[in-house]
Amino acid sequence: MLSFQRLEVYQRSIEFVVLAIEIIGELPAKGHADIADQLRRAAQSQPLNIAEGAGRSSRPDMARHYAIARGSAMECAAVLDVMKIQQTIKPQRYERGVDLLSSIVAMLTKMI
Repeated sequence: MLSFQRLEVYQRSIEFVVLAIEIIGELPAKGHADIADQLRRAAQSQPLNIAEGAGRSSRPDMARHYAIARGSAMECAAVLDVMKIQQTIKPQRYERGVDLLSSIVAMLTKMI
């Protein structure tokens, strides 16, 4: 196991990717490809940037990647809000997603 894989924030971001895939799988077949793609890309960006930041040797480089991951987490929260308004996400999935994202944002804020 690599060092970044031990980070709680990384593990939570992977949990969110799994949840995002489940949410996307439950979307109606037509008319939601754009929001599904937005959620997929922002969800994947989180663990990728956490891993890249952990691999950087300078503090400013690390912080930049962690800030990008935090921005992606916030973007995911906005996507979930849009899905809630559109009534295309189950309430329990919305709540779980927001809980995970709140935790991820808090951890990344401390790391930056």
